[in-house]
Amino acid sequence: MISNVREGDWKPDPKSRSAKELAWHIASSQTWFLTSIGQGKFDDPGEAPPPPTTDEMVKKLDEGFQQALPKIRALTGEQLLQITDFFGMKMPLYVYLNFALVHTVHHRGQLSTYLRALGSTCPDIYGGSADEPWQG
Repeated sequence: MISNVREGDWKPDPKSRSAKELAWHIASSQTWFLTSIGQGKFDDPGEAPPPPTTDEMVKKLDEGFQQALPKIRALTGEQLLQITDFFGMKMPLYVYLNFALVHTVHHRGQLSTYLRALGSTCPDIYGGSADEPWQG
């Protein structure tokens, strides 16, 4: 285990986000994506505030899902097919649902690589791992 570093502050490289910053990016951007899709437009998210505590992150993510999902479910097929601008990319709104998913998967993968360096094990995220073999 890496000594003299609190796990949430650890970075694999000075250019990397800390584990806590990365977790906050995942939680806050997922909420922003879903809220934006539900309203049919993407506003500039602005500068992210510093990461809150883990409990606050979970609470904000849960609240964000509770608010955004009914709006997404209420979108009509026509609304989902509307070409929507995402910082210069112009695609149907429904495409951004997959974009949000892939964005989260990408960053969860990054965060999972931090685990072993911090002395932890890698969980069975998408199938088996060296620490939790596939149980199929």
